[in-house]
Amino acid sequence: MTANSSFIELDRVSLTYKSRNSSTHALDEITMSIGAGEFVAVVGPSGCGKSSLLKLVSGLHLATSGVVAVAGQPVSGPLKISGMAFQNATLLPWRSTLDNVLLPLQIVEPHASRFNKHRDKYEAKARNLLALVGLSGFEQKYPWELSGGMQQRSSLCRALIHEPQVLLLDEPFGALDAFTREELWGVLQRLWLDRKPTMILVTHDLREAVYLADTIYVMTARPGRIMSKTSVELSRPRTLKDTFKSEFIEPVQALRIQISEVMGAE
Repeated sequence: MTANSSFIELDRVSLTYKSRNSSTHALDEITMSIGAGEFVAVVGPSGCGKSSLLKLVSGLHLATSGVVAVAGQPVSGPLKISGMAFQNATLLPWRSTLDNVLLPLQIVEPHASRFNKHRDKYEAKARNLLALVGLSGFEQKYPWELSGGMQQRSSLCRALIHEPQVLLLDEPFGALDAFTREELWGVLQRLWLDRKPTMILVTHDLREAVYLADTIYVMTARPGRIMSKTSVELSRPRTLKDTFKSEFIEPVQALRIQISEVMGAE
């Protein structure tokens, strides 16, 4: 898919974590340009700074040098137009599925100040999202009553409920078994096709990256740098049958070779 316009820009961005007695150079001279509505995956060896990259885009950390800009504006603090999902669903155990999904609307403006007045409208919106990921009928269940895959579906709905322009995903399926993970690839693809936020997915799973992304960036070992950029030419919607095609297998193998070289593997 061709992106409409540049939306997320990182220009020679570096990040160093400093503590009282030491410092860690996490990212070095990162330059990226991500189009509006583009689905990007970032892969690389453990500890290369993939999660740090998401924190820079979200504004949870500020760059040590260089410029991070979203929608034409420098990122100077937490980004209100972003949503995030992590490896662990982090649902609040005392809230139902529906209430967990609604949580951002009770926190993020302009929704928070009008939530009580428009609760019925917001609940309908949450139910529609849950239906889209196959969770109709589970609205009143609590997290401990859901499987790991169902919890992660709920987490994705929560990240999307306030209609963020940017969705940042930090290994959202990493804790799930292979069958559930592959099932959720389809769920995430469907959510993206329906909503078209700009997505950045951090993953260790190269098949997952090729299945979901338009563009894949490979990072070097720490300090993380951009080693390569690969465009995925598979048409959408993609299915698990596509994972057996040469057009899918070849880029997965090419990415694996690149990362093996970065890690010094044979």
